[in-house]
Amino acid sequence: MSLELDAPAEAAPDVADDGVWLACIECDNVLAPFDDVVYTCPDCDGLLEVRYADLPTFDDFEGRGVWRYDDALPVEMGVTIQEGDTPLYPVPDLEAETGVDHLHVKHEGMNPTGSFKDRGMTVGVQVASELGVGRLACASTGNTSAALAAYGARSTLETLVLLPAGKVAAGKVAQASLHGARILEVDGNFDTCLDIVQELAGMGEAYLLNSLNPFRLEGQKTIGLEILEQCKDRTGEFPDRIVLPVGNAGNTSALYKAFRELVQAGALDESEVPKLTGVQAEGAAPMVEAIEEGNDEIRRWDEVETRATAIRIGNPVNAPKAIPGIRETDGTAVAVSDEQITDAQRSLAEEGVGVEPASAASIAGLRKLRDRGVVDADENVVCLTTGHLLKDPDAAAAAGADPEPVPGDTEGVLASLSSEGSDDER
Repeated sequence: MSLELDAPAEAAPDVADDGVWLACIECDNVLAPFDDVVYTCPDCDGLLEVRYADLPTFDDFEGRGVWRYDDALPVEMGVTIQEGDTPLYPVPDLEAETGVDHLHVKHEGMNPTGSFKDRGMTVGVQVASELGVGRLACASTGNTSAALAAYGARSTLETLVLLPAGKVAAGKVAQASLHGARILEVDGNFDTCLDIVQELAGMGEAYLLNSLNPFRLEGQKTIGLEILEQCKDRTGEFPDRIVLPVGNAGNTSALYKAFRELVQAGALDESEVPKLTGVQAEGAAPMVEAIEEGNDEIRRWDEVETRATAIRIGNPVNAPKAIPGIRETDGTAVAVSDEQITDAQRSLAEEGVGVEPASAASIAGLRKLRDRGVVDADENVVCLTTGHLLKDPDAAAAAGADPEPVPGDTEGVLASLSSEGSDDER
């Protein structure tokens, strides 16, 4: 199978354009990358991957941000808002609590629109511009719509987003609205929205920029490249494990592709590849179910519910890429409760790292796996947090302490400070 970690690098087929082509992960069909708009294999409907004849090593990277890695990307820099180059935070209290050797948080909420989605959009929208499409579209639980709207505005392309009615955090809807997207609220969940937008894309009504689009995942794989470089610089070694939230499983797929390409280029030994460890909410955990049951495919969950809205997804479209990524790296997947997610969100906030609920799933998952003895004490761990705290201000307010009313004078404030009511009663 072409997704094995030890799969050799491939020679460019005749359809390649400047050493770049598309390949089906199911039937190995190859396609020209920019001749036609395609999202899945026209022969078997399998997922497509971008492939390269010349794979770079760490020595080929220069600059900062996503486009530092342009030698590992299918197009040159075009539509950009200075995405990437996000911080890798030490979290000493959580490191001590979990008892791992090293623990860092890669905070993708520090991207321009507040989530990791910007990495995929800078590449995906640039490809769309080169293809000459007229309208961009996505289904979204919020972050994708915000990023697509911003990058669509930057490229002057019309943008359409489909959101599940009443299920998207206000901060994310506000972003999409302000950046000028046309927003349609659909009577259904995220998976219903994605079904519709895929049909629209198939009819030629829009260019799809969900993670089903293989070019978008190319931008997201730079998260993995940054983690490796930052962690090596910080600790002197690559991380043993990367723990990340799973919604549509795009990041799991993208990080695995980044590591697989480095192995093929001879820049990374197979033994140095981090264990990819996915975390889902208990109310939306089809990937965890597949991993725990040893299945090669997920079972679609038609009913999903969690306060972690960004991962409230019952049919992860990238599961066929993500499941091999978890297994080939000797990783695992775990489900956590909403209460565990909120507790992890509070713990991150106490370290000065503000994240939306879905992001905190990575810390909640690490805690659970440490309790089970799956993660060893001597591991160097990076937890990926995918969105900023202000993406979901209502959830942040619910997780935090309530404001205290006081009189409008100094004496009243001093009286409040000396009372028990000033204690944090979370």
